[in-house]
Amino acid sequence: MESQNPWWYKEIDKTYEEWKKKEIKWIPPIIEQFKLEPFSLNFLVGPRQVGKTTALKIWIYEELLPKLNPKSIFYFSCEELTDFKELGEVLDNYVSFKNGNKISSSFIILDEITFVEDWHRAIKIRIDRGFFKNDVIIISGSASLEILKQKEYFPGRRGKGKDIIFYPLSFSEYIKALRNLETVKKNIFQIEDSMKINKIHQDLFNELFNKYLLTGGFPLSIEEMYSRNRISFETRKIYMDWLKNDFVKLGRSEAYMKEVLAYIINARLSPISWLSISKETSISSPHTTQAYVEDLEKLFIVKVLNFLDTNSKILYRKNKKIHITDPFLYDTICEFVNIKPIEEDKLESIVATHLTRKYPTFYWRNKTEIDIVIMINKKQFGIEVKTISRSWIKPKHLKNVLILNKLQIPLFLASIDI
Repeated sequence: MESQNPWWYKEIDKTYEEWKKKEIKWIPPIIEQFKLEPFSLNFLVGPRQVGKTTALKIWIYEELLPKLNPKSIFYFSCEELTDFKELGEVLDNYVSFKNGNKISSSFIILDEITFVEDWHRAIKIRIDRGFFKNDVIIISGSASLEILKQKEYFPGRRGKGKDIIFYPLSFSEYIKALRNLETVKKNIFQIEDSMKINKIHQDLFNELFNKYLLTGGFPLSIEEMYSRNRISFETRKIYMDWLKNDFVKLGRSEAYMKEVLAYIINARLSPISWLSISKETSISSPHTTQAYVEDLEKLFIVKVLNFLDTNSKILYRKNKKIHITDPFLYDTICEFVNIKPIEEDKLESIVATHLTRKYPTFYWRNKTEIDIVIMINKKQFGIEVKTISRSWIKPKHLKNVLILNKLQIPLFLASIDI
């Protein structure tokens, strides 16, 4: 416990120290959401390797330590714990330490808690006993739904708690991080106005977007691209290894996972069904294929879009469009399943998954198709990503439609409020 909290002894944490020494670095934008007050039980979720732990350490050193008693800040990585009993012992040890040092309010950060069996039991009983009534608790992990569904165990017990999702850098955040350029960003119904204002930076956007297509929003791939002008096999292997390890922890087969990912890539963003996946893979049950895709979504690898009809009704039984969530992940998965990347698919997925971060996002298809449909206050807004020349007819039921060609995509992504 002591080794994970070096600031108690006026020492520098290794993760924070390594970040300070990096030539390419930025303050993760997510830290702006870490305005937390006691009592609160907060959930921070996001994919592995996105920088959650680094962000937490930066927050500790840059925001908390200048204001607080170092012993009131407790960080613990739970990756080596197995169950709620071990977690309970860790918490009890810190509570005793806190009380012994006459600390009335503290920040308790439990990192990578996802695979601690029944972890919620250790937290819940201690909240009920009043152990944390003046504290801020942050629960962090990589499988979003596995953590967020545990909220059901904390009715009326979260105080001022928030749910914070830590995504890879969006393109506008990428621009800010690497060039310190703050673009004008507006909501989707005013997007053409912000695109006109930002158009003066078009050449810069294009230059950065060509690299974003390779690095995505993950710190390691970005740092390697800007320091070595390439992304190594070793870096891709790190990301594939965490995906494989998490699947094993979820009780899934790596071979089946590979087949499902290959099917998704080969589908080329055509709407697909659980049955169609099961027919074309070794997985015999549509229910099992659904579970595999849902696990991929929990781990932020894919995003599933449902069909939205003309009356704004979500048709969950219709086929799904499945997007890979980040361009770096798309290329890495293509290499893993030995399929050549298709730029057209990657571009549509970048636009779609950016929008899913803020808006309810769907698709529509009949005799014609609209790649992306978002819904705000019962109003539909359609986006068609036309990166190659092909005939297309605007759906009659959509009043608001934006058509993006390849050159407009960087400008659009830089101008949307995401």
